Amino acid sequence: MAKQSIDVMVSGGKATAAPPIGPALGPTGLNIGEVIAKINEKTKAFAGMNVPVKVVFDDEDKTFDIEIGTPPAAELIKKEAGIQKGAGNPKTDMVADLKIEQLTKIAQMKESALLGKDKIQQVKEIAGTCNSMGVMVEGKKAIETIKDINKGMYDEKILSGKTELTAEEVKAQEEEKKQLQEEIKAHHEEFVKKAKEVLSKLKADAETKTKRKALQEAEIPIGVIDELAPEEKEK
Repeated sequence: MAKQSIDVMVSGGKATAAPPIGPALGPTGLNIGEVIAKINEKTKAFAGMNVPVKVVFDDEDKTFDIEIGTPPAAELIKKEAGIQKGAGNPKTDMVADLKIEQLTKIAQMKESALLGKDKIQQVKEIAGTCNSMGVMVEGKKAIETIKDINKGMYDEKILSGKTELTAEEVKAQEEEKKQLQEEIKAHHEEFVKKAKEVLSKLKADAETKTKRKALQEAEIPIGVIDELAPEEKEK
């Protein structure tokens, strides 16, 4: 048997015979329709995301297997939370709030790539990524929820394997997300006001690096610093 493989990136559950898959599979002699159907079956859980796929096949008898990679945990968190990106300043701004069931779902998707030895440790690992993105878990900062997980407060939920939310819970999440966006806007305006006050105390012809240093010392978020004192491009 002569095993070969082809690596492609597909849109979860929506692979087609169009490039890049079709042209890559054409010379192999495999049944392209069957391969695509299997890929879509195995990637449907990643709808809306690009997924790495490896088609491993026997060059002689044309049998094949599909190996699915998973997007980074951060991408899965964004998908589950319905956000485009994490918080620019995760220490102060929260962009979404996920339930333990959703972290369990992500942990299941990433199981083979996680370091945790059991389901609880794997969920904690996902919570750690949430913390770095400004995504809350169970109504509080993820770092606090990790402490609750350590106390065993969510053992039953995690071990049950439940991953879906009720319609009411989904609706509540959407309302909370809107509120969090308003809070982020208010925080941004506060930092801009503070930053302008800092800059007003500097000389009018102060160099950009002087302005940026003063803003950093005043603990202004980097996003606001880049907005008010953008780094000069090299000539």
